[in-house]
Amino acid sequence: MDHQHTHNSSPRDLQMARSMCWHCQSEMSGEYFCDRCVKVQPVSKELDYFTCLGIPRRLTIDQHQLETKFYELSRAFHPDFYQNKSVSEQTISLANSAMLNTAYRTLRDPIQRAEYLLDLEAGAVKDIRTSPPADLFEEILELQDTLDEYRAADRASSTAATLCVKLQAERATLERRQQVMEAALQELFAQWDALQDRGEATSQTRSERDRILKHMRDILSNRTYVKNIVNDLVATIS
Repeated sequence: MDHQHTHNSSPRDLQMARSMCWHCQSEMSGEYFCDRCVKVQPVSKELDYFTCLGIPRRLTIDQHQLETKFYELSRAFHPDFYQNKSVSEQTISLANSAMLNTAYRTLRDPIQRAEYLLDLEAGAVKDIRTSPPADLFEEILELQDTLDEYRAADRASSTAATLCVKLQAERATLERRQQVMEAALQELFAQWDALQDRGEATSQTRSERDRILKHMRDILSNRTYVKNIVNDLVATIS
């Protein structure tokens, strides 16, 4: 691969891990190949995934733009193009590719993207919820009892068949709740993006920002808990 050509024809502005080229010590201009020796440079580990893939810190994104940027950077960093290069260049290529792949996997999924943004903005998604949402507490306790009964029952018995029908109904109810949560998340995504687009820094904007983040965190936590219950239910009755 002709790295000199790639570098000159399409300048990049990814944040580098250092201000000087690791190879020739020339000052770096923020691109991922050195202007002087054309050696690939390590992308900073402090770089957030949105910046890494050249998209704004939004929750509704252009998937085509995301894919295009990912494949463009993949061609620049792919380890296959560095097999005949120095050990240092191979190591940098592997690290850059690994970060790029993780960034792409995270941002292409709406839920992972929201969790990542929350972590960036407020450190808000640190712990997985271990207790059911308040409005589901009694329902989840009853469901757990039904699951225990079903596990203990003879699968060929009429009791097991009756319990299975009940569990299937519970599954459908919980999946509808998930859909409601995801619709609420989409509304919050739109609110967050509109706030970002305004670019204001008033106290009212900060308050609105915190409200959206808190609401998003609560819904994501509830969704995670419900999803885990549904997965357990499906694994039990399948």
